[in-house]
Amino acid sequence: MQVKVLFFGRLKEIAGRAEDSVELSDGARVEDLFARYGRQFPELEKFRPSVAASINQEYAEWTAALATGDEVAFLPPVSGGQGSATEIASTRDICEIVRTPLHATELDAHVKAPADGAVVVFDGIVRNNSRGKQTLYLIYEAYEQMALAKMRELCAEIHAKFPIDRILMMHRLGRLEIGETSIVIAISSAHRAAAFDASRFAIDTFKRTVPIWKKEFFQDGGVWAEGELPSKTFSP
Repeated sequence: MQVKVLFFGRLKEIAGRAEDSVELSDGARVEDLFARYGRQFPELEKFRPSVAASINQEYAEWTAALATGDEVAFLPPVSGGQGSATEIASTRDICEIVRTPLHATELDAHVKAPADGAVVVFDGIVRNNSRGKQTLYLIYEAYEQMALAKMRELCAEIHAKFPIDRILMMHRLGRLEIGETSIVIAISSAHRAAAFDASRFAIDTFKRTVPIWKKEFFQDGGVWAEGELPSKTFSP
């Protein structure tokens, strides 16, 4: 059987490719596929404890069986263009991945309604230092289709947990300079407590579940940011 394989972040650099196509024997599992690349790239095997896998854009166990035509992605810990890839999580929510500047002060209007008494906006910006060194700029990349799907799932989870009205969730990819916005999450509700609680849950869960990675650049080179092993559920 043949499967498509995707690599992201530092794994892509180690493997020297973003995607590949592989012939496997029937009954092969995710762990067998990764081991195949581990033998070819020993450095890749070192990251095995901190790598997650997905099959067809859903997180998967290492023992999961593969089928012909599957798209398998190996995902390093998630960090916390022309146009945009936009999906609507519900009739009220907006989830987007963009490659153009984000301006939080202009986006909160998209979640306001006459019945709302509060809007809480999380504006994630690029700071000028990390790891005790001066940061020059960042580059973000994503497994875009899966990232949008996980953003929509997260919006649904937020609605189930908190009495809120609307959600806007946008993340920028590509090169970002110091002071630029990488992510905006805006949440409206009738009362402020729900909006505050939902906003904190949203950004914390986003950082654990949405496959987006950042590379930090310093005077002495670039380093992929250490993040969290991607989660399969939204449990806090």
